[in-house]
Amino acid sequence: MTVRDVIIVGAGPSGLSAAIAAKRRDLEYQVLEQGVLVNSIYRFPPQMVFFTTPELLEIGGLPFVSPFEKPTRAEALKYYRRVVDAYDLQIAYAETVLSVEREPNGSGEPGGPGGAGGSGGDTVFAVETRSGRGVRRVRHARNVVMAIGYYDHPVLIGVPGEDLPHVHHYYGEPHPHYRQRVVIVGGGNSAAESALEMFRAGAHVTLVHRAPTLKSTIKYWLRPDLENRMKEGSIAARFNTCVKEIRPTSVIVRSGGSGGSGGPGGPGGSGGEEEIPADAVYLLTGYRADTDLLVRAGVTLNDRQAPVHDPETFETSVPGLFVAGGAIAGVDTGTIFIENGRFHGEKIIEVIARRG
Repeated sequence: MTVRDVIIVGAGPSGLSAAIAAKRRDLEYQVLEQGVLVNSIYRFPPQMVFFTTPELLEIGGLPFVSPFEKPTRAEALKYYRRVVDAYDLQIAYAETVLSVEREPNGSGEPGGPGGAGGSGGDTVFAVETRSGRGVRRVRHARNVVMAIGYYDHPVLIGVPGEDLPHVHHYYGEPHPHYRQRVVIVGGGNSAAESALEMFRAGAHVTLVHRAPTLKSTIKYWLRPDLENRMKEGSIAARFNTCVKEIRPTSVIVRSGGSGGSGGPGGPGGSGGEEEIPADAVYLLTGYRADTDLLVRAGVTLNDRQAPVHDPETFETSVPGLFVAGGAIAGVDTGTIFIENGRFHGEKIIEVIARRG
C-alpha cells in the first residue's frame, strides 16, 4: 500500500499552509476536503467583510492585494484559489473523513523515528473517507494534520422545534425575508450583521440573546449601528432571554428574571414567558470543531472541549496526529482566527520533516 508522509484534513488557510510547507520540504502529502476550497469562507454570507486587513490573511508568501482596508469574502476566495494554483496543491474535494485510526504498517516501510516523517512505532494512520458520490476509500500516512476548523458544526441549543424547516444555523441573503418576521438568536457578529441586513431588506427583526448585552467582540462599525436601531425600536431586542421552544409560526422565550433592563428595546427581566411571531428563525449561537472525530481518533479533550496538544508542536495525545487552526479552540473559538491559525501548519510540517 502507498503510505504518504502526511495527510492533511481540511483545505482552509491552516491546511493550505501545511500543504505548502510539505511541498516545499518534498514530503509526500494529500489534502482531503469535505467541501470546496476554503469551505468555511465560502459559506460566509456573500456580502461579508473581514474584520482584519489583507496581509494578515496571507499564506505561502503570496501577497493579498485589495483596494479596500478590509477585504471581502469574494476577494478572499479569489486569493486562496490563486494560492492553490501557484503551488499546484494536491487537494481531493468532496471527501468527508469518516475515521482516523492507527494500524500496523504492513508495507515494509519504516514507520518509526528513523523513517521519513515517522510518527513513532511501526504503525501508520488509516484515514477512511466517503466522496460526494458515496465512494468509500482508505488512505494511509505516517502523520495526520487535522485542520478541520469549526464552522461546519453549529452549536445546537437543544429545544423542541430546532429541527423545523424554517430554522437556520447559517445566514446567507436577506432578500428572502422581505416583509417576514424573523427571530435571530445570538449576540455576536453573525447575529449583528444578519439583523442589520435583514432589517434594511424590509424584514421585521427581533434579536434574542441570553446575556444582558451584545458580545464585546462585535465589529466596531456594527455595534453603534445595531444599538441605535434597537434604541429607536427598528430592531426589537430581548436580552437576558433564552429560547424555550420553536413552533411553526412563533418562538417561545423566557426572560431571565434577573431584574435587568433587558437592554435597548427589551421588555425587561421579569422572568416571564413571551411568544414572538416568526416566519424564520436564525440560531446564530456559534460553532464547534468535530470533537467526535477527534475523540474516535484517540485524542484527549480538556475541560474546554479542546484537544490536548503540545503548544509548540501541535501534536496531540496521539503520536503523529496534529491539530491546526480552529480545530484546537474547543469552546473558545474566539481565540483562533486566520491571522494566527495560518502559521500552525508550517510549524507542524517542520516537526514532521525534522523527525524524518
